[in-house]
Amino acid sequence: MGYENPHQHHDCFLAGASSGILLVVQDLIDTPDNYAVMSETELLGRIAAAKANLGSRLYILGHHYQCDEVIRFSDSTGDSFQLSQAAARSGAPHIVFLGVHFMAESADILTSDDQIVILPDLTAGCSMADMASIRQLERGWRELHEAGLAAGTLPVTYMNSTAAIKAFCGRQGGAVCTSSNARRALEWAWSRGERVLFLPDQHLGRNTAVAMGLDRERDLAIWDPALPLGGLTPERLRAVRLLLWKGHCSVHTKFSAADVARVRREDPAARIVVHPECVFEVAQAADQVGSTKFIADVVAAAPPGARLAIGTEIHLTYRLAAQYPDKVIYSLAGMQCLCSTMYRIDPPHLCWALENLVRGRVVNRIDVPPEIKAQARAALERMLAMG
Repeated sequence: MGYENPHQHHDCFLAGASSGILLVVQDLIDTPDNYAVMSETELLGRIAAAKANLGSRLYILGHHYQCDEVIRFSDSTGDSFQLSQAAARSGAPHIVFLGVHFMAESADILTSDDQIVILPDLTAGCSMADMASIRQLERGWRELHEAGLAAGTLPVTYMNSTAAIKAFCGRQGGAVCTSSNARRALEWAWSRGERVLFLPDQHLGRNTAVAMGLDRERDLAIWDPALPLGGLTPERLRAVRLLLWKGHCSVHTKFSAADVARVRREDPAARIVVHPECVFEVAQAADQVGSTKFIADVVAAAPPGARLAIGTEIHLTYRLAAQYPDKVIYSLAGMQCLCSTMYRIDPPHLCWALENLVRGRVVNRIDVPPEIKAQARAALERMLAMG
């Protein structure tokens, strides 16, 4: 079976444009039509051949949410930050990221100047990352400054954000966090300021803060970047400890409290494990909440015959079910909760990118400007220094 025509690349300069990050494309050519009509067998064979040809000059990173057809070619699989660290350690001159654009930016930030990061399809973005633009953040920060509140506020951004947002946090003395260390990052920030502006995912921030003992109504407030001063009064802002940027993951917000209730009713023996990007009601009703690595570890540690309903992207859930056939593993939702932009990294695009590399062409390079890279790295280093 052939693949549908991949996305054309002349329109791809808009991907990540809100971040202010330059997407450098060398020798740009459209994906040839023959890649789209190839059989899966031919495509996978040509990808394998190109990878073998490139040898140690190539290192492929595969995110947990990627489809099996391409992640099988990964040299390392995992979460975005874990993969970026692996890319830096590899020393390979060419890094191909099977993920989305903010992940490729993070890889370019952490790798050396001698390494080139490639994203097979520039339209593979992240809806959550795109919900926080640098222009919105800079405007909001000016408003906080004019209200006399910026000095007591520290910005902390989730890894799922653009390099420009990470760089802003670096400039303002803030930090980056992952879903695994969000609690530690908030503790670190509150030891240095009166309040934290947490972006771009409100649900990770809310779930983490409430688990730490903060009052959901008194201590937390939504910052709406479309409204002056985030839609809040100066008096309300002074009383708040955590400002939650109005952003979310379009995949994890599909899981609902009704899904939890249905599983409790239909499969009472099942343990429900969800990602902290899920809405508050789902996180509160679940048995366990944690990152993709946490979810994978819980599944691995469960005894044979265990039943687990998973609240995260469907490709990881399917992969865990295949990896542990002695356990019953299924999606918490009654629908296919997949990351549609991640799915754009498909065999035709991967084959096209690798065969261009074999011919000496670099396509879809992600190149973060040096100043942004240094500032973003400072925010990442603060996260690492937390322990």
